[in-house]
Amino acid sequence: MKTLLTALASSLMLLGSAATFAASTVDLTVKGLIVPSACTPSLSSGGVIDHGKISAKDLRPDNPTNIGSHVMTMAVICDSAIRFALHSVDNRAGSSLMSSNYGLGLINGTQKLGWFGLMLRNAVADGLQVQPIASFNGQDNWYSEKFWDAGLYMSLAAMDDATQPVPIKELVVELVVDTMIARTDGLDLSNEVTLDGSATLEVKYL
Repeated sequence: MKTLLTALASSLMLLGSAATFAASTVDLTVKGLIVPSACTPSLSSGGVIDHGKISAKDLRPDNPTNIGSHVMTMAVICDSAIRFALHSVDNRAGSSLMSSNYGLGLINGTQKLGWFGLMLRNAVADGLQVQPIASFNGQDNWYSEKFWDAGLYMSLAAMDDATQPVPIKELVVELVVDTMIARTDGLDLSNEVTLDGSATLEVKYL
């Protein structure tokens, strides 16, 4: 009887060890898809907007000041027609008064100088007019949208269907850039201040 109990106890210990071992493992899966096509984005004027020198006296102390609206041409050329999204990264994140826009840097490390906003218009894909659409994750729930907020995924769709991106080989679209300086009553403008806006616009394949 004692031998039987010992064998039973040993079996239970082995089962417990197996269960413990199984609970201490996890699977790692690496997934992805290599696409045969590649797309190259480009911006007119080398992607640079220079507002030149701006007098602090020309800025409003009680409201933001729009110091200019610039229209750039953005092109995306692909090896063949493919669905893609355009994703933006604010390289000065945290320096804009509004998280949806792109920051212009900080004064004295704490004062938010201002922001710039992006808008897409007059998009033409492979000779046909298309409409800009947006998604928060770049995968689904696409909707018609022309304002390109920081971190948003933008793509292009047929004029009669804003729910899904279309394959594109050559895209040409106007990128409108509006630059705003924050109200100056909270800014130290006793010395020269450099506008330091920067964003990375990248192609994401769908």
